[in-house]
Amino acid sequence: MKKKSITIGDVAKKAGVSKSTVSQYLNKRYEYMSQSTRENIEQIIHELNFHPNESARNLKNKKTTIVGIVVANIRHAFSTEMIRIIENSLEEQDINVIICNADDNPKKEEHHIRALLSRKVDGLIIFPTETNAAIYQQILEEEIPVVFIDRIVVGLSVDTILLDNQMAASLAVSTLAASGHTKIAMLTLPTQSAISPRIERIEGYKTALMACEIPFNPDFICSAELHTLQAGLTNMFQLADKPNALIAGNDLVLREVLQFLKVQELTIPSDVAVIGIDDVSYADIYQPSLTTIAQPTEKMGLKVAALILNRLQHKNKEAPQIYRFAPELKKRDSSL
Repeated sequence: MKKKSITIGDVAKKAGVSKSTVSQYLNKRYEYMSQSTRENIEQIIHELNFHPNESARNLKNKKTTIVGIVVANIRHAFSTEMIRIIENSLEEQDINVIICNADDNPKKEEHHIRALLSRKVDGLIIFPTETNAAIYQQILEEEIPVVFIDRIVVGLSVDTILLDNQMAASLAVSTLAASGHTKIAMLTLPTQSAISPRIERIEGYKTALMACEIPFNPDFICSAELHTLQAGLTNMFQLADKPNALIAGNDLVLREVLQFLKVQELTIPSDVAVIGIDDVSYADIYQPSLTTIAQPTEKMGLKVAALILNRLQHKNKEAPQIYRFAPELKKRDSSL
């Protein structure tokens, strides 16, 4: 036989209080409730193993206290760390989070967004794939609080948090140039979809080369799918005038670079220097230790949480803005 579910009435009866008092406790309205009553209700809830029906409470309150996070690709260390910071911050405000991974697939992203909208989430935090303008526009038209992370979507007015990507690439170039490297190559994932960080980092790379009086060599740029980067590197190192320094456009690209150099038995930094944009957990323990350009994920994540909270609580009446954060150079051995 199916076990009878414990109800709010069962808790109220055993605690010797009204159902409305238990409801007030569950909704954390303690103003007119004594400490002993609170402790009594809490004890009974634990004894009965009572779990409130969140769906029923949400329907009654007409509020879900849920924010959906749709991440373009959860494999990125930056994305994972940002989600952790945002989730912890929102949890402190009793806001639940649903996390969806789009795998850089616009169709999958749209599916996740529509599913979250059907659940009547209070707000959305999106690492956009940038190609779903129609569904993004629907979110704005329905006046659902939303914050974008890492990528700007042209034509939409949305609170957006991202790195100063041109500065990040410039830091990488100037650091390598200061160590005497003049044949500096840049590798990124594809730029055909106009994903803003990739394009901005390449622009920063070109601008920094000019500032360092290093001639730009178009053969020293490779933007390709992850599984073809090895081939791109092979072609680059078959050039008569091959690079002596590499900038990896993100953490996934850095892994491909390190794998290529290992297979080719090229030594870092004597054969080729390396800098990765986006810090990685293994940077300190890799031999040699890896120079990286880190994003201030703690500051960025807390800003995202503050923005969505202010929009949810209608405290922020200002027009949406783009917030850029300065990168941090973590200089180690690989860029010498």
